[in-house]
Amino acid sequence: MTDWTRPLADRLRPRSLAEFAGQRHLLAPGRPLREGLEAGRAHSMVLWGPPGTGKTTLARLAAAAVDADILTLSAVMAGVKDIREAAARGSANREAGRQTLLFVDEVHRFNKAQQDAFLPYIEDGTLLFIGATTENPSFELNNALLSRVRVHVLRPLERDELGELVDRAMADDQRGLGDRQLGLHPDARSLLLEVADGDARIALGLLEVAADLTEAGAVIGPDLIREAAAGGRARFDKGGDAFYDQISALHKSVRGSSPDGALYWLARMLEGGCDPLYIARRVVRMASEDIGNADPRGLQLAVAAWEAQERLGSPEGELAIAQAVAYLAAVPKSNAVYKAFNAAMADARENGSLEVPVHLRNAPTRLMKELGYGHAYRYAHDEPEGYAAGETYLPEALAHRHYYQPLDRGLEQRIAERLRRLAALDRQARER
Repeated sequence: MTDWTRPLADRLRPRSLAEFAGQRHLLAPGRPLREGLEAGRAHSMVLWGPPGTGKTTLARLAAAAVDADILTLSAVMAGVKDIREAAARGSANREAGRQTLLFVDEVHRFNKAQQDAFLPYIEDGTLLFIGATTENPSFELNNALLSRVRVHVLRPLERDELGELVDRAMADDQRGLGDRQLGLHPDARSLLLEVADGDARIALGLLEVAADLTEAGAVIGPDLIREAAAGGRARFDKGGDAFYDQISALHKSVRGSSPDGALYWLARMLEGGCDPLYIARRVVRMASEDIGNADPRGLQLAVAAWEAQERLGSPEGELAIAQAVAYLAAVPKSNAVYKAFNAAMADARENGSLEVPVHLRNAPTRLMKELGYGHAYRYAHDEPEGYAAGETYLPEALAHRHYYQPLDRGLEQRIAERLRRLAALDRQARER
C-alpha cells in the first residue's frame, strides 16, 4: 500500500532498471553495468554526479540485484565506529551466505583515516561498497580507495528524460498524481524542465507543490510552477527570487554585453548560497551558445574557471568564474554555431539513417575497395589552397544544406571571409 505521506520523488523512486530515468551511458541495454546487475553481479563503485541523478536509487537497485543486505551511512554523521559496526554485520552475513552492500552518501566528507577504514573490508569481500559524491573523486578520495573501486559518472538528466519522468508522475495513479486527474499545461511543463536543470528531485518536488496548489481536475499552469519554485527548493537567494530568474538575468546580461549586470547577478547568486559549480557549468554553456567562434577564447576561459572552482573551491574559484563572466560579457557575440548545431540536429532526427557518400567511406579491406569505398576521394591537402573545390561532404539528400553562417563579428568575421572565398571556389569548380 502506498504511503502518501512520502514525497512524490520518493514514491516514484524506480523499483527496477526499466524504470530508471537517464544515465543511458551506464544503463542502456548492453552496457556492462546494466548487464552485470541483470545477471546478479555488482562491484564496489563510487557514483559521482550532481544531486537528483539517481545515485541512491542505483545503489538500492544494485543491492536488490545481488540480493544483498543494504546498510546506509551518511558521511556527515558517521565515523570509524559506524564503519566497523557495518563490517561486523557484513562478516555475520557472509557466514550466513549473504552479501552486504554498504552505501555511503557524501563519501567525500570522510577524512583519510575514515576512508582507509573501508579498505580491508572491500578487499576481502566483507562489504560491497558503493559511495556517492557530488565532488570530483580525483581530488576528494584517497588513491588507495579509488584503486579498489570503479568510478561511474552520473550526468544531469536530459530534458526528454526529465519530461518522461514528469509525464509518468502525472499519469501514475498508484504512486504518482494520476488519481487527481490533473492536467499540465505545455508551457508549465517546459518551465518545470528548465527550472529543474537535470535534477529529478527538484522536478518532482516542484511538480508536487504545484499539484497541491491545484484543485482536482484542473490544469497546472506556468504561474503555479513559478509559485512553487519561488517557495521551494529551487530558491537560493535571501531576497526570495527564484533561481531561474537570476540565472536567466545572468545569461541575458552576458548575451547583452553588460559586464556590470552579469557580475551583479553572479554576486547575487553566490551571496544567496548557489553552488558555484552549477554557475560554472552554465557559464560554459553561455560561452558556446552566445560567443561561439566570435571569440573561442571565451570557452577556454569558462572551462578554466570551472576547473579552478573544482580544484580550489571558494573564494578563489569564484573569482575565476567572475573573470570568465566579465570576459564573456565584454567580447563580440555570435550564436551562429548554436543555430547551426540545432539545424544539423533537426536534420539528423528528421531524415533517418542517410547513407555516407561512397567517396567518404573508409576502405581498410579489399572487399571494401572493390565495392568502391573511398573511390574518387580527394585529399584536401594535395589540392590548391588545401581545399577540394566542388567536393561534397553531406548525404545526397542534404547536399545543399548550409548550417553554419558565421557573423561579421570578432574572429568569425575572418572565418566568414574564408568561407565566402571557399564558396566562390566551389562555384567556379561546378561551372567548369
